[in-house]
Amino acid sequence: MPLNIDVQQILLHLFNLVLLFGILYILLYKPVHDFMDKREEEYRKRDRDTKDALSDAEKLKGEYESKLAEAEKETALERARTSAAAEAEREKIISDAHNRASSIVEDARDKAQKEHDRLIARAQTEIADYVAMAAEKIVMKDEGLHDDFDSFFEKVQDTDRNSDNG
Repeated sequence: MPLNIDVQQILLHLFNLVLLFGILYILLYKPVHDFMDKREEEYRKRDRDTKDALSDAEKLKGEYESKLAEAEKETALERARTSAAAEAEREKIISDAHNRASSIVEDARDKAQKEHDRLIARAQTEIADYVAMAAEKIVMKDEGLHDDFDSFFEKVQDTDRNSDNG
């Protein structure tokens, strides 16, 4: 053999190299490649799930925002209704208070008028009693009492004037 090259040794090394690559391919490359494919598929699945979840979340967000806006509208309407009802109730209470105040004032006027009429009637009765007493004294006594009658008559007139002023 020229150059000291053994073909059999080269073929044996070549065979060992091919065998080594075949074993490494079966033992390492294929499982690692399968593992990487599974991992890539898992990441794709997670990405799809995340996008789906994000899409669902955005839909829910939109629904909640619309429900919130509707609830705010209903709340505003309810506030307006409550405010109107409260205003109507306030007006009713004020009206009732005015009516009661008018009624109380009217009752007070009626009582004052009745008291006035009662005092006038009492004064007239007293005057009539004084006149009757004066007439009785005049009849019972002689003319010397005429001066007493004049003073009594003046007192009655003063009392009558005072009751007219009061």
